[in-house]
Amino acid sequence: MKISIRTLSLCTSLTLYSIFITGCETSSQGGKTYTRGQAQQQMQVFNGILLNVAAVTIEPEETGGGAAVGAASGGIMGSMLGSGRGSTLGALGGALAGAAVGSKAEQSIRTVAGHELEVELDDGRIMVIVQEADDVFLVGDRVRVVVDSKGVSRVRQ
Repeated sequence: MKISIRTLSLCTSLTLYSIFITGCETSSQGGKTYTRGQAQQQMQVFNGILLNVAAVTIEPEETGGGAAVGAASGGIMGSMLGSGRGSTLGALGGALAGAAVGSKAEQSIRTVAGHELEVELDDGRIMVIVQEADDVFLVGDRVRVVVDSKGVSRVRQ
Protein backbone atom coordinates (compact mmCIF):
# COMPACT_ATOMS: atom_id res chain seq x y z
CA MET A 1 0.00 0.00 0.00
CA LYS A 2 1.34 3.45 -0.88
CA ILE A 3 1.53 6.32 1.58
CA SER A 4 -0.53 9.22 0.29
CA ILE A 5 1.00 12.67 0.18
CA ARG A 6 -1.87 13.87 2.35
CA THR A 7 -1.17 11.28 5.08
CA LEU A 8 2.57 11.99 4.99
CA SER A 9 1.93 15.73 5.17
CA LEU A 10 -0.51 15.32 8.05
CA CYS A 11 1.91 13.16 10.08
CA THR A 12 4.81 15.51 9.43
CA SER A 13 2.76 18.57 10.38
CA LEU A 14 1.48 16.89 13.54
CA THR A 15 5.01 15.91 14.58
CA LEU A 16 6.48 19.38 14.00
CA TYR A 17 3.56 21.14 15.68
CA SER A 18 3.71 18.90 18.75
CA ILE A 19 7.47 19.27 19.10
CA PHE A 20 7.11 23.04 18.75
CA ILE A 21 4.42 23.12 21.43
CA THR A 22 6.46 21.00 23.87
CA GLY A 23 9.44 23.24 23.14
CA CYS A 24 7.39 26.27 24.18
CA GLU A 25 6.55 24.73 27.53
CA THR A 26 10.02 25.26 28.93
CA SER A 27 10.58 28.05 31.37
CA SER A 28 13.51 30.35 30.88
CA GLN A 29 16.51 29.84 33.14
CA GLY A 30 17.97 33.26 32.52
CA GLY A 31 18.84 36.01 34.96
CA LYS A 32 16.04 38.29 33.81
CA THR A 33 13.12 35.86 33.95
CA TYR A 34 11.10 35.15 37.06
CA THR A 35 8.29 32.66 37.56
CA ARG A 36 4.87 33.79 38.71
CA GLY A 37 5.60 32.22 42.12
CA GLN A 38 8.75 34.33 42.51
CA ALA A 39 6.94 37.62 41.87
CA GLN A 40 6.32 39.73 44.98
CA GLN A 41 8.38 37.32 47.11
CA GLN A 42 11.22 38.38 49.37
CA MET A 43 14.64 37.37 48.07
CA GLN A 44 18.19 37.65 49.35
CA VAL A 45 20.76 39.70 47.44
CA PHE A 46 24.52 39.19 47.65
CA ASN A 47 26.99 41.50 45.92
CA GLY A 48 30.23 40.33 44.39
CA ILE A 49 32.68 40.32 41.50
CA LEU A 50 32.75 37.94 38.54
CA LEU A 51 35.87 35.80 38.61
CA ASN A 52 35.13 33.65 35.56
CA VAL A 53 32.57 33.43 32.76
CA ALA A 54 32.38 30.25 30.69
CA ALA A 55 30.03 29.38 27.83
CA VAL A 56 27.99 26.22 28.50
CA THR A 57 25.07 24.35 26.95
CA ILE A 58 21.92 23.79 28.99
CA GLU A 59 20.24 20.56 27.93
CA PRO A 60 16.53 20.16 28.56
CA GLU A 61 14.82 17.56 30.65
CA GLU A 62 12.91 15.46 28.16
CA THR A 63 9.14 15.68 28.35
CA GLY A 64 8.65 12.64 26.14
CA GLY A 65 6.35 14.66 23.90
CA GLY A 66 8.67 14.53 20.90
CA ALA A 67 9.17 10.77 21.22
CA ALA A 68 5.43 10.11 21.66
CA VAL A 69 4.39 12.16 18.65
CA GLY A 70 7.24 10.76 16.57
CA ALA A 71 6.25 7.20 17.51
CA ALA A 72 2.60 7.81 16.63
CA SER A 73 3.44 9.43 13.29
CA GLY A 74 6.05 6.79 12.44
CA GLY A 75 3.66 4.00 13.41
CA ILE A 76 0.92 5.38 11.18
CA MET A 77 3.26 5.80 8.22
CA GLY A 78 4.91 2.41 8.81
CA SER A 79 1.57 0.60 8.99
CA MET A 80 0.81 1.73 5.45
CA LEU A 81 3.69 -0.35 4.14
CA GLY A 82 2.64 -3.82 3.01
CA SER A 83 -0.35 -5.71 4.33
CA GLY A 84 -1.01 -8.21 7.13
CA ARG A 85 2.14 -9.06 9.03
CA GLY A 86 4.21 -6.66 6.89
CA SER A 87 1.93 -3.83 7.94
CA THR A 88 2.40 -4.73 11.62
CA LEU A 89 6.18 -4.89 11.26
CA GLY A 90 6.15 -1.63 9.33
CA ALA A 91 4.13 0.02 12.11
CA LEU A 92 6.53 -1.25 14.77
CA GLY A 93 9.61 -0.16 12.84
CA GLY A 94 8.04 3.20 12.01
CA ALA A 95 7.10 3.77 15.65
CA LEU A 96 10.63 3.00 16.86
CA ALA A 97 12.26 5.20 14.23
CA GLY A 98 9.71 7.97 14.80
CA ALA A 99 10.29 7.91 18.56
CA ALA A 100 14.05 8.27 18.08
CA VAL A 101 13.70 11.12 15.58
CA GLY A 102 11.05 12.89 17.68
CA SER A 103 13.12 12.65 20.85
CA LYS A 104 16.21 14.03 19.11
CA ALA A 105 14.20 16.85 17.53
CA GLU A 106 12.70 17.85 20.89
CA GLN A 107 16.13 17.90 22.51
CA SER A 108 17.59 19.97 19.68
CA ILE A 109 14.79 22.53 19.80
CA ARG A 110 14.92 22.96 23.59
CA THR A 111 18.73 23.09 24.10
CA VAL A 112 19.92 26.61 24.95
CA ALA A 113 23.21 28.47 25.33
CA GLY A 114 24.20 29.41 28.87
CA HIS A 115 26.87 30.91 31.11
CA GLU A 116 28.68 29.35 34.03
CA LEU A 117 29.32 32.35 36.26
CA GLU A 118 31.84 32.17 39.10
CA VAL A 119 31.24 34.97 41.60
CA GLU A 120 33.31 35.97 44.62
CA LEU A 121 30.87 37.48 47.08
CA ASP A 122 31.87 40.47 49.18
CA ASP A 123 31.97 38.20 52.26
CA GLY A 124 34.64 36.00 50.59
CA ARG A 125 32.43 33.05 49.59
CA ILE A 126 32.61 31.82 46.01
CA MET A 127 29.50 30.69 44.14
CA VAL A 128 29.08 29.16 40.70
CA ILE A 129 25.73 29.68 39.00
CA VAL A 130 24.65 28.39 35.59
CA GLN A 131 21.95 30.31 33.75
CA GLU A 132 20.78 31.04 30.21
CA ALA A 133 22.93 33.46 28.24
CA ASP A 134 20.46 36.35 28.33
CA ASP A 135 22.98 39.04 29.29
CA VAL A 136 26.62 39.97 28.61
CA PHE A 137 29.02 39.34 31.49
CA LEU A 138 32.72 40.16 31.71
CA VAL A 139 35.30 39.06 34.26
CA GLY A 140 35.63 41.81 36.87
CA ASP A 141 31.99 43.00 36.60
CA ARG A 142 30.24 43.95 39.84
CA VAL A 143 27.15 41.75 40.03
CA ARG A 144 24.28 40.83 42.32
CA VAL A 145 23.39 37.24 43.14
CA VAL A 146 19.63 37.03 43.77
CA VAL A 147 18.48 33.96 45.72
CA ASP A 148 14.80 33.08 46.18
CA SER A 149 13.29 31.23 49.15
CA LYS A 150 13.80 27.84 47.43
CA GLY A 151 17.48 28.49 46.77
CA VAL A 152 17.09 29.27 43.06
CA SER A 153 19.89 31.73 42.24
CA ARG A 154 20.54 34.09 39.37
CA VAL A 155 23.26 36.59 38.56
CA ARG A 156 22.24 40.14 37.65
CA GLN A 157 24.26 43.18 36.73
